[in-house]
Amino acid sequence: MKLELRGITKRFGSLVANDHIDLVVNPGEIHALLGENGAGKSTLMNVLYGLYQAEDGEILLDDEVQHFAGPGDAMNAGIGMVHQHFMLIPVFSVAENVMLGHEQTRFGGTLDLAAARRQVREISARFGFHVDPDALVGDLPVGVQQRVEIIKALSRDARVLVFDEPTAVLTPQETDELMVIMRQLKAAGTSIVFITHKLREVREVADRITVIRLGRVVGEASPTATNTELASLMVGRAVELTVTKDAATPGAPALVVDKLSVIDVDGQIVVNNVSFDVKAGEILAIAGVQGNGQTELAEAILGLQAKVTGEIVLDGVSLRDKSVRGVLNAGVGYIPEDRQQDGLIAEFTIAENLMLDRADGAPFVARGSLRLAYLADFAAAKLREFDIRAQGIATHVGRLSGGNQQKVVLARELSRTLRLFVAAQPTRGLDVGSIEFVHTRIVETRDAGVPVIVVSTELDEVVALADRIAVMYRGGIVGIVPADTDRDILGLMMAGDTPDSIAKQKGAAA
Repeated sequence: MKLELRGITKRFGSLVANDHIDLVVNPGEIHALLGENGAGKSTLMNVLYGLYQAEDGEILLDDEVQHFAGPGDAMNAGIGMVHQHFMLIPVFSVAENVMLGHEQTRFGGTLDLAAARRQVREISARFGFHVDPDALVGDLPVGVQQRVEIIKALSRDARVLVFDEPTAVLTPQETDELMVIMRQLKAAGTSIVFITHKLREVREVADRITVIRLGRVVGEASPTATNTELASLMVGRAVELTVTKDAATPGAPALVVDKLSVIDVDGQIVVNNVSFDVKAGEILAIAGVQGNGQTELAEAILGLQAKVTGEIVLDGVSLRDKSVRGVLNAGVGYIPEDRQQDGLIAEFTIAENLMLDRADGAPFVARGSLRLAYLADFAAAKLREFDIRAQGIATHVGRLSGGNQQKVVLARELSRTLRLFVAAQPTRGLDVGSIEFVHTRIVETRDAGVPVIVVSTELDEVVALADRIAVMYRGGIVGIVPADTDRDILGLMMAGDTPDSIAKQKGAAA
């Protein structure tokens, strides 16, 4: 099916989110829509899907003008959408989620769940998804949940499929699997709109690339374009894709973690007897495939895990028995890996989010009253300093792009006097411009003498930021190595090999 958007314009008050955008997606084509967070990509697709109504422009399918009053109309016309944040009900099975909204019934009006199961199995077999129709969605890994979303769309005969930032919550392995799925869908004749800001993925899978900046189409590019060329089109300026930093000049160990273990709510040991230190003025990056204990380790340092043994000592003071408030008051800054769930309150304004962890006293509260004028001045200054793109400090955080939400978290945490900075997945879901900004701030924090822990599943990020790298596997640290360690060795360590065993294997091979 051919998709064409002509002159699409969408406004939110005085903000023009889409400004006369034209886009053509040919049958059986993967067309990447590339741009920074907040560029207008998702808004455009929400217009296509009937979630928003455009003030101007037309939508055409196979050269026929369409009028979508809502998502139901778009789905009936053959358009499916896989959202960045999945639209699934965790306590329902896969089959129940797939049939939701277009339920099939048997004689007497009872739901035909057997038909939904058959449909899930047929689509799974066709594309090699390996999805159990009776599995509860809440029990499935994120990558499998995404496959359920794709099955939902295909079960409704979607011939145009929109992927809205589909890899934002995926591991590198799940991302590679999604690329394979997209190629299979293309081979089956599905037209795909791939919304992203990740340059490697675009160059790997797209047939054509359209770049949007500040609500306008600023150019088209071929997948053969370099990362630098694509990044410059996205941001409108030259972008440093690799952070520039001088060699670290670390001081004495500031954070000492000794024989730390964490037991989760199911009684499983998720961090197992981990020991390491972080020196003042250095970045220790913790690498590994998602789900090997990195999340729980970071949360244990912040006091967010209930069952912890071992020691966590910062500047000679134990953090292990402190409350989260006590840890923060000890000078620990924290970027959680899920900014929307754990880092921000979407219904609060930018200003309110900037004072979240300091609402119990100075400088924002005096004599039991909120100092509104001080907060307004502080928030306005952070808006400028951290380049948070919003209409003003009264904007609700939930209305910001992912990159700008992360800048709010960063501004809040770095506006305090820090003795330790923990950044978990600090650039997950961010575009190249925002990544450059966040990386620069992390390095500046290190250069100010603060010990920094960066937890990341992105190997490029680990190598770019780290002064030393600790690799986790199944809850333990298999080794701590220099930042210039060969990527092949890091990959083997992420699969469970220790540096000693790798050296022995190489020696035997020689």
